[in-house]
Amino acid sequence: MILINKKLIVTLGLSSVVVFSAMTAIQPGPPQPEMKAQNLKVLPKNLTHKQLDHIMDDWSHSLGVRCNFCHARNDETKKMDWASDAKPEKEMAREMFKMTASINKKYFKAGKDSLNMVLYTGVNCYSCHQGKEHPEVVDAPAPKRMGPPPGGMPAPGTPPQGTPPAGTPPNNGR
Repeated sequence: MILINKKLIVTLGLSSVVVFSAMTAIQPGPPQPEMKAQNLKVLPKNLTHKQLDHIMDDWSHSLGVRCNFCHARNDETKKMDWASDAKPEKEMAREMFKMTASINKKYFKAGKDSLNMVLYTGVNCYSCHQGKEHPEVVDAPAPKRMGPPPGGMPAPGTPPQGTPPAGTPPNNGR
């Protein structure tokens, strides 16, 4: 009987040490301050990381691209340098953002949300890109002209094509 109690005491003691060690090892430190986005030129400066990430996800899905389409990688750290303006695609994205905002303001009277972002009315990146890096350029269809037929106007007094000459009796089923 004493042997069973010793095993139980040793097991409980070891379990207590493991639990105590685990509890002290994973105590959270002070909360890390959220990284502020740098080099925002057309987006609101007060965006949270989550909000900025959501906007970037929308843009990347609209163009069917990944982050490295607009953002450059730092050669030394091998990490993305989000603030860098090294790629011309990033400046083009800014210009396109301003263009869609202008179109929406002028033609769609699009409202803005609490972050001063244009609400999804009117046009956005997907309106033209539809998941492609570069939108397909399509010529407008030729307008239907109501003018003279090809070959010009018939001479005066010429009957229209497909009509019998004047004075010809109709074919009475013969």
